[in-house]
Amino acid sequence: MSDLRNPKEALHRYLQEARDAILWKLDGLGERDLRLPLTPTGTNLLGIVRHVANVEIGYFGPTFGREWHHPDHPLFVTDPDYDADPQADWWVPASVPATEVVDFYRDVWAFSDATVAELPLDAAGTVPWWSAAHRDITLQRVLVHVLADVTRHAGHADVLREGIDGAAGLKVDVTNLPEVDWPAYVTRLRSVAEEFPAG
Repeated sequence: MSDLRNPKEALHRYLQEARDAILWKLDGLGERDLRLPLTPTGTNLLGIVRHVANVEIGYFGPTFGREWHHPDHPLFVTDPDYDADPQADWWVPASVPATEVVDFYRDVWAFSDATVAELPLDAAGTVPWWSAAHRDITLQRVLVHVLADVTRHAGHADVLREGIDGAAGLKVDVTNLPEVDWPAYVTRLRSVAEEFPAG
């Protein structure tokens, strides 16, 4: 169990909880539902996983002089990939099964966690894709930045999953949802909204 009085352990624990939440949102869905774009900008569950995995590789790898150990992995996105497709890390080819995406992300966790374990919070790093004025950072700042990013995308996954089959909640063992008549609640909210003109 992590000691939440220790800042590094607290940041890492919350990051892991966000990671776990994203993968939980995949449970029980087929390949089609996992890949289906559900927003006007194409957001999909497997794309979220690929994106956050590549985010972690970048921030916990090159930022601290560490290279990703599987540069030929089909889910790893390089600068030329982004040049060809700026959304390269937001979707998964049909040739890559969902189980491989999950395995890839878990491998990334081990890679990222090794950086966190080996370095102090004040370890210096450089984010090469940030502007010169802001690229020199510490491990603590990277942990906060990545935690915020992964948590944001966990929220996206929450909404997408609820839209697919109604499954909702914070985590497997604690949904954090009250016992409510949800259809009646939604009807009540809709009636309030409809008191205002559309548009």
